[in-house]
Amino acid sequence: MARNKHLARKLRLARAAKSNSAIPVWVVVKTLRKVPFRPKLRNWRRTKLGNI
Repeated sequence: MARNKHLARKLRLARAAKSNSAIPVWVVVKTLRKVPFRPKLRNWRRTKLGNI
């Protein structure tokens, strides 16, 4: 990927990076493990972002 990125692409990459974290433990406890994991968790090698 290019070193110099367009602002829109940079924002999309930042959003994907922020959303790629595990949910807090207190959420699991508060929901009584109805939300035990994060379904959209992504690894940079396995799943690509598509058109960004």
